[in-house]
Amino acid sequence: MTRKKIVAATGCPTGIAHTFMAAEALKKAAEKMDIDIKVETHGQVGIENGLTEKDIRDADGVIIAADKDVNTDRFHGKRLVEVPVARGIRSPEDLINQIVGEVAPIHKVKGNESTSTAASGREESDSAKAGSSKNWVHAIYKNLMNGVSHMLPFVVGGGVLIAISFLFGIHSANPDHDSYNAFAAFLNSIGGLAFSFMVPILAAFIAESIAKRPGMVLGFVGGLLADQGGAGFLGGIIAGFAAGYIIILLQTLLKRLPKSLDGLKSIFLYPVIGILLIGAIMTPLMAPVEALNTGLMDFLSTVQSTNPLILGVIVGAMCGFDMGGPFNKAAYLTGTALLTEGNLYFMAGVSAACIAPPLIIAFATVFFRRNFTKEEQNAGLVNFVLGSTHITEGAIPFAAKNPVVVIPIIMFGSSIAAVLTYTFGVQVPAPHGGFLVLPVVTGAIQWVFSILVGSLIAAVIYGFYRKKVAKNQPVEE
Repeated sequence: MTRKKIVAATGCPTGIAHTFMAAEALKKAAEKMDIDIKVETHGQVGIENGLTEKDIRDADGVIIAADKDVNTDRFHGKRLVEVPVARGIRSPEDLINQIVGEVAPIHKVKGNESTSTAASGREESDSAKAGSSKNWVHAIYKNLMNGVSHMLPFVVGGGVLIAISFLFGIHSANPDHDSYNAFAAFLNSIGGLAFSFMVPILAAFIAESIAKRPGMVLGFVGGLLADQGGAGFLGGIIAGFAAGYIIILLQTLLKRLPKSLDGLKSIFLYPVIGILLIGAIMTPLMAPVEALNTGLMDFLSTVQSTNPLILGVIVGAMCGFDMGGPFNKAAYLTGTALLTEGNLYFMAGVSAACIAPPLIIAFATVFFRRNFTKEEQNAGLVNFVLGSTHITEGAIPFAAKNPVVVIPIIMFGSSIAAVLTYTFGVQVPAPHGGFLVLPVVTGAIQWVFSILVGSLIAAVIYGFYRKKVAKNQPVEE
């Protein structure tokens, strides 16, 4: 009997952890089920182990476990399962079974008449129904995260350089101040330049996810308008989606033009008409979005100073709930947006809450070694490194084994870390880096103390839970 062949693509916004964890989970499940699989990863360094036309042609189906655009057009005519990247980590066998059992719908690309699969009329009808009822929330999230994944290197690189410049003094980049330092000014200038691309890049790649390259052009222009008009992060998101759907509209309106004018449409009509339209849409939106943006920032700043307990619990729960997923990213992006406004307090709590989950796991595997397998103990040690560098996703495999119990424990520990951080008034000027940015943290000792307290308390709770489980199910050596 011929072995089934499946191809897959995985990708997450940061392209660091979820991407490769999902790929590994799919490979392990396929090996266990005697299935041939090739997984293409869309990490921060780009596409690795790319799928060839032959790989796709020979495959019985395709699994997409991604929160970013991975170009699904090339899978026309194939059975396709498309889910968030977290599903690829949690339930890879279920995804594979949807392909093997031929329950996954046939993927159809609008305008592509060639079909590589002899699907029945019923299958095509089911596929159309599946396509029309596709989870639009995930589609919007995927487009948004495509923008975020391309934006993050600018934010992290620029933000860390700005933070390093503060080592020479908070005003060391100001030529009129006594603490002025030429090298610090250089770092601040270069970092600020990289940071200034945040909103245009975000908008450009949201639009690119929706409408490919023509959308990217409009998104970049819309993002620049939002940035220069004071609409900031929220304006960039609006510009990105508006730009993408403007191109979709233009493609619909101009589709009756002769095929010979396709080149003219791409190089002339789409950019000229599209840029005009995105300008017309964004210009009147600038003032209300700027007001909304300012109001949101002021509200968060007020809550942060008047009620750090509530804010810490909210931020900690969001960061610990899905560890790199939508809620975690919402808190992180809010912190990043506040950094651009000069608010260094909010990101301190977000960072603490993101660092805590892997440390919770790491400490638990050290203090309660007998209740973890050898493989889990090794993974726990790795989590010390991941947590220290602000990579939250290392806790996911442990949480996935019993999310109902483990996730609340992680949320509790993250919340303690965030609450203490806000209570101490810690300031973190860098959007990423974990303990690597300690030299530029104001209140570094209090920050580390907050993280360790939250991590250790939750680690003990998690350890006792594992001890209880081990009594009923002895751990295999």
